[in-house]
Amino acid sequence: MSDLRFETVRPDGGDAVLTDWQHVHNVIIATEPLSVEEIRVRAHRNRLTATYHGDTLVGCSTVRPPADDRATATVIIRVLPEHRRQGFGEQMYVEALATAYEIGARVIETVVLASNEEGLRFAERHGYVEIDRYILDGDTTPFIDLRLTDTAG
Repeated sequence: MSDLRFETVRPDGGDAVLTDWQHVHNVIIATEPLSVEEIRVRAHRNRLTATYHGDTLVGCSTVRPPADDRATATVIIRVLPEHRRQGFGEQMYVEALATAYEIGARVIETVVLASNEEGLRFAERHGYVEIDRYILDGDTTPFIDLRLTDTAG
């Protein structure tokens, strides 16, 4: 498989990578679409990455840095449906997990929309277990918080 190219969203940079990240997020999390401005705000505090296979957008990731005494970071991987089951999610996960550990994480969590059965299976195969389930105001589909049980990654 060819290597993937990871492009970081810059809050004050060009809009191409930002709108690519937005596209993936809004396709996969259609219940909570984000505006360009909301993404710019998130890019100041999180590492947002659009992922490409050659020139083709395949997914995006978010790494929320540790913000508590346990040094918990959140790693979220999103792969567009037409690019799943090709190994892209695995490569994106390895890259995002390494980033989380590089910025000081000792505990890794993720969040998956309950309707994303493939995402839940991916998380469970990688050692994540459910720790919380909640519905945002106005939504009907729960989000599931999961924690990595194997801290070796």
